[in-house]
Order: sequence, then structure tokens, then C-alpha cells
Amino acid sequence: MSQPEGMGVSQASGYVRLERRDRVAIVTLDHPSDRNALSLSMTQALTEVVRHVASDGDVGAMVVTAAGPVFSAGGSVDELFEPQASLRDMYAGFLAVAESGLPTVAAVNGPALGAGMNLAMACDLIVCSPLARFETRFLSIGLHPGGGHLWQLRQRIGRQGAVALSLFGEALDGEEAAHRGLAWRCVPESDLLEAALELATRAADLDRPLAERVRATLDASAAVHHGSDAVALEFPAQQWSMGRPEFAAAPQRLRTRLGRSR
Repeated sequence: MSQPEGMGVSQASGYVRLERRDRVAIVTLDHPSDRNALSLSMTQALTEVVRHVASDGDVGAMVVTAAGPVFSAGGSVDELFEPQASLRDMYAGFLAVAESGLPTVAAVNGPALGAGMNLAMACDLIVCSPLARFETRFLSIGLHPGGGHLWQLRQRIGRQGAVALSLFGEALDGEEAAHRGLAWRCVPESDLLEAALELATRAADLDRPLAERVRATLDASAAVHHGSDAVALEFPAQQWSMGRPEFAAAPQRLRTRLGRSR
């Protein structure tokens, strides 16, 4: 994957690399010798980097990707058997991504297995290359899926798709993942990072508090089953947005865009 122009490396932990392009943070799993497994060391580094990104007011969106050829081989099975092992500690990295408040895009450039799928699904959008491969893998080692894995699968591809991947051992390559709705788009490997950055840049250019409120409302709407309840859910957020100076300035911005004056 080529590095686009205009990006500077700002932080590296040995496990995770952080770069910036304008208002987009690019978080890269960078331990390919271990297939970017979500070990405790990797998870700790990822959590710290993502929290740093989320606290930076100059960042408006985030791309999560990996130094290939594997996006992430999932959790470290060996560490699960260690006495001090904590499942919640192992979840911390992808939960930090999900809870960052930022619009997020996963650029999946290779196999995403088990908890590696959790990391991809923690992002708002998944963009992948044909080299991507999505497999749950949990049951094959006698482990029940965790970290919201089944919920995320069902949200994205429905009950039948979730059953196919988890119980029947099906796997999806990049093109089929996009076809079935697990990924938003499948693009050539050479275009993957640019495609993710293009999407992330659009979100980063939005007013960040408004984007965060929209994400929160979208998440809350998962529990809504009636249109009237949806109206009630969205009403206070829309009312809040109308009272902000960004909305008050909108008419003049529109006139300027259309080349008209008052």
C-alpha cells in the first residue's frame, strides 16, 4: 500500500503507527511479524493511540488500517491461558475505536480474523481490497464469540449472515463482503488507503460536535422500532443543532456558494 503525499509520521509505538493527513488520523497496526495479532501489548498501544487521537480537537476523522499482508489475526490465544489474562483488557483496543466519537473508516488490506474482525467492525465504515478475508474463527478453537462480535455481524449482514459466518464457518473475501454489506466498498489494493482517506476527509470536514451527535443518535436508533419513537429521538438533537452558530451561518454560506448576495 503506497503512502499518499502530504502525510507525516507523528507517533510510533513499535506496535501502532500514527500519521496525519490534514484533519484525518491514520492509525496503522504495525507488527506484521505477529500478523498484527491483538495481543495485550498491541491492544495497549492501540488504546493509547486512539485515545490520543480522540482527545485532539484538530482531528475530525480516523482511518484504521494495518501493515500487511494480514490486517489482524485476532486475539492472542496463548495470552488467554495466562492467569492474569482479562478479556476486557483484550477488548480495550477496538472498544476505544468504537467509543472514540469520531467518524471511522477501516481500510482492510488482508485477512481479518476473529477479534481482528471486531476491530474492523468497530469502525463506522469498512473499505477493503480483494485480498481481504473475513472469518470469525472463534468456534474453531472452542471459544464463544465476544466483544460484541455477533451483534455487530447481525447489524451488518443480518441473522442468516451472522449464522453462516459463526456457526457454519463461512468466510467472505473482499468482494463478497462488499456485496453482502459487511464492507461498504471493495477497491483495488493500490487504491485502498486513498479510498478510505477520501471518505474520512469528507467526515473530517464536518463540524465535529455535530458529527459526534449524529453518530450517537444513529447508535441509539438501533433500539427504536417505531417511526414516532425515531422522531422523538432525533428531535432534541435537531433542535440543539439549530441553536448553534454553525447553523445560523448556513444561509450566508449557501448564498456565497451560489454566488448570490442578500
